[in-house]
Amino acid sequence: MQSCEQSDPGASLVVLDRVVKEYQTGAGRLRVLRGVSLSVDPGEFVAVVGASGSGKTTLLNMLTGIDRPTTGSVWVAGARLNDLDENRMAQWRGQAVGVIFQFFQLLPALTVLENVILPMDFCRTYPPRQRRDRAIHLLEQVGVADQAHKLPGAISGGQQQRAAIARALANDPPLLAADEPTGNLDSASAERVFALFAHLVEQGKTLVVVTHDQALARRAPRIVVVRDGRIVEDRRAPS
Repeated sequence: MQSCEQSDPGASLVVLDRVVKEYQTGAGRLRVLRGVSLSVDPGEFVAVVGASGSGKTTLLNMLTGIDRPTTGSVWVAGARLNDLDENRMAQWRGQAVGVIFQFFQLLPALTVLENVILPMDFCRTYPPRQRRDRAIHLLEQVGVADQAHKLPGAISGGQQQRAAIARALANDPPLLAADEPTGNLDSASAERVFALFAHLVEQGKTLVVVTHDQALARRAPRIVVVRDGRIVEDRRAPS
């Protein structure tokens, strides 16, 4: 995106440099991230794990622009997120990152198909006449095209999550970021979603997933362990 401030974080798609995040609470300042540095290269599949309250979701929120660091720098897809105002952040997020949530967050009054079309309408990333066909193609890719004309409440949780993944892919972002994407699913649906993630990475997507599911996390090629606001382990599977 030409409107975003550019920097040179190297070849990495994501760079967090000494990121600190603090919140003001009734009991004083709460430090959630404590000098976190992390880089993710294009095409990587990274699982971020840690106990509840460890800071892993806050870390994910840094690289999606949902939250901002107190100190330190965040670069994603060539943009330094510290420099973006709210309007430019919304534009950047719509094009650079697809966010997948635990509870799907599909708009209940829109059909599954309309939910997938919506990001394209918002960012005007494809000609209007192409958006419906692209949305159907994405729903086919995630295996729920037969549910396209139903409302989200009429389909299963696993189907809703796959539709949410299609929505995240709508603008062809370089980065997918998922926060506990299988946390609200049964084991069979979780397995299908994780297999879909692996397939997307094979196609060239970059994926960062926060998860409590240790069994699924162990299948990711790279695991980042967060404890008390710090990265305490960063390991890759043997190639």
